[in-house]
Formats: sequence, C-alpha cells, structure tokens
Amino acid sequence: MTHQSATHSIQATPAALALIAQIEEEHGELMFHQSGGCCDGSSPMCYRNGELRVGDGDVLLGTVGTAPFYIGKAQFEQWGRPQLLLDVVPGRGGMFSLDNGRQVRFHIRPKTKTQES
Repeated sequence: MTHQSATHSIQATPAALALIAQIEEEHGELMFHQSGGCCDGSSPMCYRNGELRVGDGDVLLGTVGTAPFYIGKAQFEQWGRPQLLLDVVPGRGGMFSLDNGRQVRFHIRPKTKTQES
C-alpha cells in the first residue's frame, strides 16, 4: 500500500502539541485523519496509531508531534493541496476521536504567511 505524501503541509500550535502529549500519555501513539463532513471539515479525528486503516485514497500531510496526519485524497485535491495548522478550540471532539470529553477539541485552519516557515 502506498500513500501520497505532502510532507510539511501540517503544523501544530503549542496548545495542540500539549493536548497530543496528554492523549498520548493515556492511549499511546496517535494518528490523525481529516475528512469532509462534520464541523465543515475543520475537526480532524484523533485515533490510536493504526486504529484507522488508511489506504491509497489518503494523503500523508506530515506529522504533528510524532503523530502522522492523513487527509482524504479527494479533499486534499479539492482544497488545493492545503497548508494547515492544527490548533485546539473549546468544544467536544468527534464521537470516536480521542479528544472527545475533554472540553476542547482539535481544529484545523489554513496557515497564514506568518505561520509558514
């Protein structure tokens, strides 16, 4: 199985990295998957690494902390090969996402020019 790679298309804020570390302490290695649908496509799902099967229809954007971050290939193309920033906002995570029940959730948005390095 191969995955298209768009390395360094995802970065994380310090708040996102802190939440990742907290969830990793409880659950071990993580992975993220971004797909359209819920929350206007702004809430990635956080899983134990390997819990979600990825395939040729997924693009590896890069890693946040040590967690691989995938996006559906169709969404990747529709968004024009995005450069994204993973952050944390108030609210509930997706039902099956490991950020659920923490009063905060992961959130993505396009990186601005000042956030790109």
